[in-house]
This record gives sequence, C-alpha cells and structure tokens, in this order.
Amino acid sequence: MLKSKSAWLSGLALASALMVGIGSAAADQIRVGIANFGEHPQLNAAIAGFKKALTDNGFVEGKDVVYTESHTNFDASLVPQMIAKLQAEQPKLIYTITTPVSQIAKKALAGSGIPIVFAAVTDPVAAKLVPSWDAGDEGMTGASDLQDVAAVMAFTKKLLPNAKRFGVPYNPGEANDVALVEKIKAAAPAAGFEVVEVGIDNVNDIQQRIASLAGKADVIYGPASNLIQPAIAAVSAAARQAGIPVVNSDDSAVRNGTVPASFAVNYTQVGINAGNIAAEILKGKDPKAIAPSRPAYKDHMATISRKTMAAFGIEIPASMADCGCIVD
Repeated sequence: MLKSKSAWLSGLALASALMVGIGSAAADQIRVGIANFGEHPQLNAAIAGFKKALTDNGFVEGKDVVYTESHTNFDASLVPQMIAKLQAEQPKLIYTITTPVSQIAKKALAGSGIPIVFAAVTDPVAAKLVPSWDAGDEGMTGASDLQDVAAVMAFTKKLLPNAKRFGVPYNPGEANDVALVEKIKAAAPAAGFEVVEVGIDNVNDIQQRIASLAGKADVIYGPASNLIQPAIAAVSAAARQAGIPVVNSDDSAVRNGTVPASFAVNYTQVGINAGNIAAEILKGKDPKAIAPSRPAYKDHMATISRKTMAAFGIEIPASMADCGCIVD
C-alpha cells in the first residue's frame, strides 16, 4: 500500500514537472501578429515568404514563434479593431501588409513599444511610414513592393511594339497608387510612352472609367492597388470590350486567364525581405537602423498567357517565343 502511494506521488511529481516544462516552453515562444488587408494571392504569398524567412533565421513556427493572423476583407474601417485585437495579445512584433493597414497600425501602436514591419507598401516614404529610403522610423520599417516601372515599360514595349499610350487606372485616394503614378510619369518619356491616367475610387465605376480609355490608350497597366487588384477581372473585361490589352502587376491574374500578361514583383520575395528584417528586430536591432527594402530587378518576373493574348486579338512577338514565360 505504501509502495503504491509512493509510486503515485512520484508520478504526480513527474506530471507536475512536465507541465512546468511545457508552460516554460510556451512562455518562451515569441508571439507575432500578422495584420493583413484581405485574402489575395499576392498578400498571401507575402505572408508565406515572411514565415519562411523567419524559419530560415531560426524562428521555427510552433517551436520558437507563434503567429496570430487576421484580415478585414479589404474593409479599412475594420483595421483599427484588428490592430487592437492583435495588440491585446502583447506580441513581440506586428507584421502589417499593404499601405492602409500599415498607416493605421503606425498611429494605433505609437508609443506601445511593439515594433512594426510592413510589406506590400509601394512607397513607404510618400505614405509617411518612414522618413526616407535610407532609414526606418521609430518602431517601424519594412519591405516595399515597389516595381521597377522602367522595366515594366521595357517589357511592355517588347510585348506590344506599337504601343505608345500607357493607360494607368488608380485610386486617387490611396497614397500607394498616387506615388506609383508619379513614378510612371517620370519613367515614361525615356520608355517612349505617353501616360494616360484614370482615377477610380469605387469598384462600381470600373466599367465606365476603363471604357473611357478607348481610343486614348494602347495598353492598360494594372498597378498593385488595393482597389484595382481585387477587381482586376472587371478591369480586364472592360479593357477587352474597349480593345485594349492589359499588362498586370500580378501574375496570378495571367495564370488564371484573366489578363494577357504581367511583369510582376515576386511577393514571396517581398515577404522574405520583410521576414529577414523582422528577424533582425527580434534579435535586438532597432527598426530605425534598418532601411526599408525594395525589390531588385531579379525579384520581378514576366508571365504571358497564350490563350488570353489570342482572346484579346494579340500575337506574341517572335522575339519573345523563347522567353520561358509563356503559359497555357
């Protein structure tokens, strides 16, 4: 009887020790909040790349780090609530995806001591997230998805040699979009393009605004816009009716047959860039000392849909037949 009681007490002690060990391990895990704007292939890729980079830097999910992911289905009015919920979990870092989410998070978390790493922000300087391209801000830095617009135009000229008027639909109410349009205007003369911009601040206006480019644009560029990309199917449908081919900033829209071609930033790489920055911060580096990253030319890729090009009545130039970028 005494032996049985002794064995029971030993078992209880062992169980208690195991529970203490488990609790200690859980306490040692780093919590990271992920604030996304909505479900989209580009943004999801930025999350996957972020996690991969942290894993490669020694922060293994489930062992060293745990993530809380949230999004607002592209509803900006819900972003403050999302940020507040993530903040309540007292994370060591919050990863914000897109310009609107990052701007709101910066204001909401000011003085909280929680560092922010952003991604999928075209121009963090114009968006007032960082003071310059050479340094981060107090508690904030990250990875831009700024495309090399000169390279986009060079690709477009190869694909559509006779195109001279470069149509750009954008949201005039989003700093991300406005900054990109200015960069396109600056690069256009050297590329032999005239820029024709059209403001769209509501998805319900897409059909009418894209139709207005008929006879005014030879190609339409689909920018990495939080308004344009979720509605790229509507943009492409209207463009096809207007007889204008589309070159997009997201290759998934080419692969699913929505648009004819893309010259796109690899958003997995954008996420990797952000994850590498996050790893530095988690290891003790001050975000102010880390300059925001931007994709190099090698981080872009071309994709052309043979079927969708034909549906738009366009032949792929012989010079691009061996590009290794043609699908279907």
